[in-house]
Amino acid sequence: MSEPLPGLGLFGPHTPVEPRSSAVVILYRRAHQGVEVFWVKRERALAFAGGFYAFPGGKLDADDAAVPVQGAQGDEAALRSAAARELFEEVGVLVAEGARAVSPEVLEAGRAALLAGTAKWSEWLAHHALSLRAEDLRPAGRWVTPPSVPVRFDTRFYLVELPEGAGASILPGELSEGAWIRPEDALSRWSDGSALLHPPAQHALQVLVEFTDEADARARLSTPPYCPGYVAQRIEFQRGVRVVALETPTLPPATHTNAYVLGTGDLLIVDPGSSDVKQYAKLLSLVAGLKAEGLRPVAVVLTHHHGDHVGGAFAVKERLGIPLWCHARTADRLDFPVERLLEDGEVLLLDGPVQQRWHVLHTPGHARGHVCLVDSRSKAAIVGDMVASVGSIVIDPPEGNMVDYLTQLKRLRDWPVTTLYPAHGAPVPDGPGKLNEYLRHRAQREALVLEAVPTTGATLAEVVATAYADTPPLLHPVAERSALASLEKLVSEGRVREDSFTWFRV
Repeated sequence: MSEPLPGLGLFGPHTPVEPRSSAVVILYRRAHQGVEVFWVKRERALAFAGGFYAFPGGKLDADDAAVPVQGAQGDEAALRSAAARELFEEVGVLVAEGARAVSPEVLEAGRAALLAGTAKWSEWLAHHALSLRAEDLRPAGRWVTPPSVPVRFDTRFYLVELPEGAGASILPGELSEGAWIRPEDALSRWSDGSALLHPPAQHALQVLVEFTDEADARARLSTPPYCPGYVAQRIEFQRGVRVVALETPTLPPATHTNAYVLGTGDLLIVDPGSSDVKQYAKLLSLVAGLKAEGLRPVAVVLTHHHGDHVGGAFAVKERLGIPLWCHARTADRLDFPVERLLEDGEVLLLDGPVQQRWHVLHTPGHARGHVCLVDSRSKAAIVGDMVASVGSIVIDPPEGNMVDYLTQLKRLRDWPVTTLYPAHGAPVPDGPGKLNEYLRHRAQREALVLEAVPTTGATLAEVVATAYADTPPLLHPVAERSALASLEKLVSEGRVREDSFTWFRV
């Protein structure tokens, strides 16, 4: 993304989308000491939570309301029906009265038919004389996706013990992994960054580590901390990497810039991008809570100088009484003082229960002073505007340089990084895959730009009209900036020449 281009007129107040009803089952079984849970990994390509670990579940279907549930009515019945259906479809566990009388072959065929859409849940249950009971799907909390996320759910959770004789397994499709795991082992993977978790899954695992009985577990699952109105206020996708999405005037379709709070003892606050006090107050509230728990903010760090990354930087550093750190080419574009200039190759050490070492990488291309931070332990990377999981990245000359940008994409890929934490949108678990995708896309777009330049010459607007024919005309002023960056690269390579703002194929 980039700061707004003058006169584009695309920016207005953010209106959150309405959350869709959904249901999730926390499936557990008794183990030698405590319990094990069945968790699944969502396919990386999924639009929502791709690459994350979670529990079986999904959105409410219209047919779910057609299933009678003993002991429940209305939405409570429909949500339990959805939970039972998703549990059966995703991991093959049927929680229904009469399920033990159904043969494995019939269960397998029914699961396949439901997944293929050739059978209706309500009809399949009725055909096999199966019924659902509310007591088999006991409530274990409610969570609503934060307003900043473009796809939102209002999710009811249910705690279910694995029925006697049942087994859990996944089928290829939306899920890439499924396994029984001790909650403490799952949290260990979350801590080392090899398993990303959303707050509901993190909370559930923390509760089940101390499992004594189901009633106690459900009571604690239903009362998570820092969750007013069922919306998580603390989002920590891996240990020591917290995100607060701040509404900013950035390029659509993005509406927010992610501020990150890094560390388990010492804290870095990265890119407090909103100048709106109501927005950066959310960040300050999180930091205040962490300070009350003994953590210590040490600096504000900026990935680069664009307004949607620095809007609240001065206010936050003044409120917290901490210094500001950034690259020299960012510092000389700011109108407030910087206490430390970061250089490529530095390591920022954060002490705490889990020590973090963040490598500073100078990654010019989008901005001359752009930096990324890469964790030495997990190889997770705070990448600013190198990539985005919402929208695209604009390379805007003369500040932006396409040759530098492509070089730094390759550098990040080859580090190698793991999860990418961008300024706009959700984390990207497959960092190298996303970086390769960006490199392929830029190569394809460059080929279109070159093809749009005739030997007789074309203006920038003419090049964009041809090379960006798949882009809405409203966004052509934005596309012109990246097209110009591609043309400058082609000129430097001797494949195109420029004369009086007209470009000619060589």
